[in-house]
Amino acid sequence: MGLSASAQNWPQWRGPDGNGVAAPGKYPVAFSATNGVLWKAPLPGRGGSTPVVWGDCVALTSGVGEGTNGLDGALGFDFKSGKQLWQVTFGNQRPGKHRRGSGSCPSPVTDGKRIIVYFKSGTMAALDFEGRVLWKTDIQERYGKDSLWWDLGTSPVLADGKLILATLHEGSSYIVALNPATGEEIWKVDRNLPCPEESGQSYVTPVVTTQGGRTVLLIWGADRLSGHDAANGQMLWSCGGFNPEQKKYWRNIASPAYSQGVAIVPYGREQFVAGVKTGGSGDVTATARLWEKSSVGTDSATPVAVDGKAYFVNYKGRVWCLDLPTGKELWTTVLPSGGGVFYSSPILAGDTLYFCREEGAVYVGRVAAAGLQIVNETRFDDAFVATPVLVRDRLILRGEKFIYCVGQ
Repeated sequence: MGLSASAQNWPQWRGPDGNGVAAPGKYPVAFSATNGVLWKAPLPGRGGSTPVVWGDCVALTSGVGEGTNGLDGALGFDFKSGKQLWQVTFGNQRPGKHRRGSGSCPSPVTDGKRIIVYFKSGTMAALDFEGRVLWKTDIQERYGKDSLWWDLGTSPVLADGKLILATLHEGSSYIVALNPATGEEIWKVDRNLPCPEESGQSYVTPVVTTQGGRTVLLIWGADRLSGHDAANGQMLWSCGGFNPEQKKYWRNIASPAYSQGVAIVPYGREQFVAGVKTGGSGDVTATARLWEKSSVGTDSATPVAVDGKAYFVNYKGRVWCLDLPTGKELWTTVLPSGGGVFYSSPILAGDTLYFCREEGAVYVGRVAAAGLQIVNETRFDDAFVATPVLVRDRLILRGEKFIYCVGQ
């Protein structure tokens, strides 16, 4: 049986199913910055978005120029050759505040008909695969300026033919569904929950799941995990208890991971991770929390959950594997030392994990019952914030200066 169109492509941040798991393939393992790079292409400015791949097109967002003089931009490259196919600009960018931040952190999403791009400036647009703009809107003009202290990070997702965007911040927080063909609003719901200062600020991307025969969006922020009906945005259930001492500044960056009815929720600035049984009705805090672990966690890199296990890496490169139903630690290891920290989320292909470190290091590790065996460590003269892409036997890395395609 052939793979679905989505599985043959990389339509969104973290892959075909949005869970950090690549489709089966023969992905490169033995490579370096000079050996195995099929092509690399320069980028016109800074950006942290992960590329999407559909057919022969690799698309990403990027600043075009730097600082307040730069523009929001989208670029298309040929998957086979790396030739730049098109570049589109949308007006002035809103530059990044963080040293690795930018105005182009949200990743695009595609349904195979159009590419949706979103920027810190509030600009959202749809393009076809030849770079023609189909529609354009300003989310912040429509719904209000974001009050995030740092750089917009949430990416739009597609669910049941709707374009979903979550804005969780100090102001009026909301989830909105737009028509991906026109940009018109389908529904919008508020998500305003009491929480300490900064804890309501979320850079998290919604997770699309199927529960009880319907599509449910997992939304993480303001110290609560909630499930929303993708048909109308209605909150079906919520789970709290993540900040019982009401600590300030527990903003959320890493998204939850989801598998087999369980959400893995990292929180507390790398101090904690919890397993939550999804589903139910109303406040499920007392019944849904399966387990919690302290001194284990991740702040920026979203975990991978699959086949009863969860894998995640913290800022300094410690990797854990936990049993999904119980939270039991199956193994832990530390990746080889290198410059910078881990902002990029890991990707799993079969039994192989791929990691990118901020200062250009890329690690490939084999997963086994006894732990993680590093089978390749290499370094690029670049900086990595974006999550790696594994599609059609290729590894695509988006750096600060270049986009790279690595193959056998």
